[in-house]
Amino acid sequence: MKRRHGILVLTALLAILQGSHTASGQGKVRARDLGIPFEGRPGPLNALTDVKGVEVGHTTLISGRGKLEVGKGPVRTGVTAVLPRGKASRDPVFAGWFSLNGNGEMTGTTWVEESGFLEGPVMITNTHSVGTVRDAIVEWRVNHGPPDESGYWWSLPVVAETYDGFLNDVNGFHVKREHVFEALQKAASGPVAEGNVGGGTGMICYEFKGGIGTASRKLGENQGGYTMGVLVQCNCGARQQLRIAGVPVGLEISEKPVTGQDTGSIIIVIATDAPLLPHQLKRLARRAALGLARTGSVSGNGSGDIFIAFSTANPGAAKSSGIAQLHMVPNDQMNPLFEATVEATEEAIVNALVAAETMTGADNHTVLALPHGRLREALKKYNHLAESK
Repeated sequence: MKRRHGILVLTALLAILQGSHTASGQGKVRARDLGIPFEGRPGPLNALTDVKGVEVGHTTLISGRGKLEVGKGPVRTGVTAVLPRGKASRDPVFAGWFSLNGNGEMTGTTWVEESGFLEGPVMITNTHSVGTVRDAIVEWRVNHGPPDESGYWWSLPVVAETYDGFLNDVNGFHVKREHVFEALQKAASGPVAEGNVGGGTGMICYEFKGGIGTASRKLGENQGGYTMGVLVQCNCGARQQLRIAGVPVGLEISEKPVTGQDTGSIIIVIATDAPLLPHQLKRLARRAALGLARTGSVSGNGSGDIFIAFSTANPGAAKSSGIAQLHMVPNDQMNPLFEATVEATEEAIVNALVAAETMTGADNHTVLALPHGRLREALKKYNHLAESK
């Protein structure tokens, strides 16, 4: 059980910390636009969907305000869907997963570990909606396709969570089956919405407003030309831990953190078109921990830090008969993929922070967005501000 985040932030503090932040600009600005220097070359969208075939969809639920009344709101939650080969495909992908700290949930991972395959979408929501989302995926898959090649209707969905009970009526069970269907139906290639959307709607990251973030890396042709994409649902970390581009931003913008403790969780989804086998994808998933560490996290006791990686290469590998002809990147050539995973994970987390907007939720709890002006001042102070693009 995650701890509930703790204290009400005063309205006067909001004015102090907002700096140059405006709600209208926040949803459009990304970390690189603010002059944050990142390593590596992103793909065209700098998003998980730079990996061809991957689709992402969100359902965002925001309603009510004021005093918490269980079952009535306020509601600040949602669900996010990642479809490795898109809605049109039922072809499983090779996958591997890793738990850095297990105070969280990702269903279906025992079969991912055993079989080496991810056989449906990855979905992310709040802690107390995992069961609803899981059951809805089974129904959705039954309604949208035939049985598997063996003739059986069965599914072990992968559903992950982080806790949004500080801002959301988490015990009101507001995520319903129709919201899961909506996220799956909306899933598409192209730009991915970030910040207060989908499963990330009510999340808190380093005691600023958090949520969904994404980034990608494109390897050079001499490294295979592969694409690596990362999507995070970020709800972890204590304010004083936050580092951006090596700068102790959490110490520079330290006023009135939410709890002063490392609580919450982070889910990280990694996609690549590199031909990797399950054991190699598990190695990739582990490297997400290094990207998380770059932003300051120590993966505290109360944090569920769970990562899954999949490859869209080797189509047809899960066929039920015959011999599958597979390709794989040699282990000795995986270092660029490791590096890309670390870089994209770091940037995805910062993109979540930059995109998120200040939110007031249950019992009038307010969580402030990371103020863009103050962030740039901190980067400039440490001579880490790149020229804005």
